[in-house]
Amino acid sequence: MPLETPARIVRALVGRGYNAEREAVTLIAGSDDPGRTLARVVEATPDDALRITADHVREALASAPTADPPGTESTGSTAAATADATDVDASTTVAPDPSVSAATSHDNADHTAQSAPAEAQENSGGRNVDPSLRSLGIANDMTGQSTGTGEYDDFVKVFRDRYEKLSKMLRGRVNHRPAKAISNMSGGEDAELIGLVDDVRSTKSGHWIIDLEDTTGTFPCLVMKDKDIAGYVDELLMDECIAVQGTLSGDAGILFVDSMHFPDVPRSHRPNTADRDVQAALISDVHVGSQEFMAGAWNRFADWLHTEEAERIEYLLIAGDMVEGVGVYPNQDEELDVIDIYEQYEAFSEHLKSVPGDLDIVMIPGNHDAVRLAEPQPGFDDELRDIMSAHDARITSNPSMVTLEGVNVLMYHGVSLDEVIAELPADKASYDEPHKAMYQLLKKRHVAPQFGGHTRLAPEELDYLVMEEVPDIFHTGHVHKLGWGKYHNVLAVNSGCWQAQTDFQKSVNIDPDAGYAPIVDLDTLNMTVRKFS
Repeated sequence: MPLETPARIVRALVGRGYNAEREAVTLIAGSDDPGRTLARVVEATPDDALRITADHVREALASAPTADPPGTESTGSTAAATADATDVDASTTVAPDPSVSAATSHDNADHTAQSAPAEAQENSGGRNVDPSLRSLGIANDMTGQSTGTGEYDDFVKVFRDRYEKLSKMLRGRVNHRPAKAISNMSGGEDAELIGLVDDVRSTKSGHWIIDLEDTTGTFPCLVMKDKDIAGYVDELLMDECIAVQGTLSGDAGILFVDSMHFPDVPRSHRPNTADRDVQAALISDVHVGSQEFMAGAWNRFADWLHTEEAERIEYLLIAGDMVEGVGVYPNQDEELDVIDIYEQYEAFSEHLKSVPGDLDIVMIPGNHDAVRLAEPQPGFDDELRDIMSAHDARITSNPSMVTLEGVNVLMYHGVSLDEVIAELPADKASYDEPHKAMYQLLKKRHVAPQFGGHTRLAPEELDYLVMEEVPDIFHTGHVHKLGWGKYHNVLAVNSGCWQAQTDFQKSVNIDPDAGYAPIVDLDTLNMTVRKFS
C-alpha cells in the first residue's frame, strides 16, 4: 500500500463531493487495491449519501469479486473513481468533515489507530493519522497566471495594483487627497496624502524630504529631524506605501509632516488557531547537490519524524531552495556534489521519501531552484513536479498563503531580506535576528517592497507580493539563519538551513544555522526548535 494512500483517498472523495468516516478511510486504505475499492464504494453508495461510512465500505468489499476475469475492463465510472484515487490534482483543497466535533477528535483518532492495519501504523511513524480531519488550502498561487512581458505598461500595472491594495489599508487612518489636488491647495492648509516612496533625501540642516507618488503625481514631504517620527525615516524603503498628515508650507510647495502611518498589521489582530492538537514542521534551504548538504542531519530529522514523539506533526512546509542549483554564484561548480540540475532534484526526491508518507507536504521555490529568479516565482514546471512526486507534495508559487487547519501561513523564500538588512539600521534588521527584518515586511505589508535593487521583481498585472490578508504565521528562509518571534501576534519564523558553511559563504561572512527544524503547535502557535546537526 503506498504510504500516501489515506490522504489521497480523502482528496479523491472530497473531489467527488463526499466526506468520509475515519474508519471508512482506514478500511479502503487497508484493502488489497485501494483505488479499485474506492471505485466500488463510490459506485455502490446511494446517490443521496453525502458521507461514506464504514458500512458502505464493508458492503462494497463483501460484494466484490475475488478477482476480475482476464481481459475485463473497468466501467467508465469505476475507471474514473480509480483515477481520482491515484492521481489527485495537487491544488485540491481537503475540507474537514463538519460533522466531526473537536471534542471527539482525539478519541476517534485513537480508535482509528487501533483499527488500522499494522503496515499503515508502521509507515505512519506511530502517529494516530486521521486524514479526514485535515484541512489544507493554498491561496495566492500565481503558477500559470504570469502575463508580464517586460513592457513599460506591465510595470505601470503592477505598481498601480500595489498602490490600490496598500492605500486601501491606509484610507481608514487618513483623509487622503491626491497629490495633484494638494498641489492646488492654499498655503497653511492641513493635508493628508497616501503614496509610494519615490525618493528620500536629507537637507543641509539634517531634515528629510520624502517624495510621495500616487496615481496623479508626486509631492514632497518634509520630516523635521527633531520630530518623534524622524526615526521612521530610517525604516523607509523605496516603493513602499505610507500615509502622512501635516500642514502645507506658506507657498504650498511642501508638506510639513506631523505623523506617518504604515499599512502594518493591526495591533488588534487575533490569529487563527487549529481546533485540535496538531503540529507543523517549518524548514527551508535543503540544498541537495551541494557538497555541504548535511545528509546525516536530514536523516536524523526524517527518522525522528517516524517516532512517537513526532506523532502530532502532520504538515511539513519547505520554503524554497530544495537543491543547490547550478551557476547561482561564481565558481559554484567547485562546491557541487551533483552537477546536473535534474539529478539534484532526483536526489532531493529520494531524501524526501525518507519522511513519513502520511505527512501533508507543501513546497515553494527559492532563488537556487530551477525557476525564474524574478518574484513572484511560479511553482516548478511539470518535468520537475514529476521528479519530486514523493508523497504527493503540494507545489505552489513563491510567495503563497497556505492554510493549515484554519491557520494562515504565508510562505515566502525571503530573497528581499538581504535588501532589508542592507538598507535598514542593525537594530531594525540583521542576519543574526532575521525575524526582525521579517517584522519590517509585515509592517509594510509587502514581502519585497523595493524595486530596482538586488531583489528581482517581475511585472505582472497584479502585485502578488502584497500581504492583502494578515498571516497568522510568516515563514521564510534564504538567509540560512534561525530566528523567530511575534509581531502584533503574527509568528515570524526564519527556519535556517540544511547546508554547512560553503567557501562562498565564508567569503561573505555567513555563518549558517544548519540542521534545525522549527515545530509549531497549530492550536496555540507556540514553537519549539529541534536540532539534528
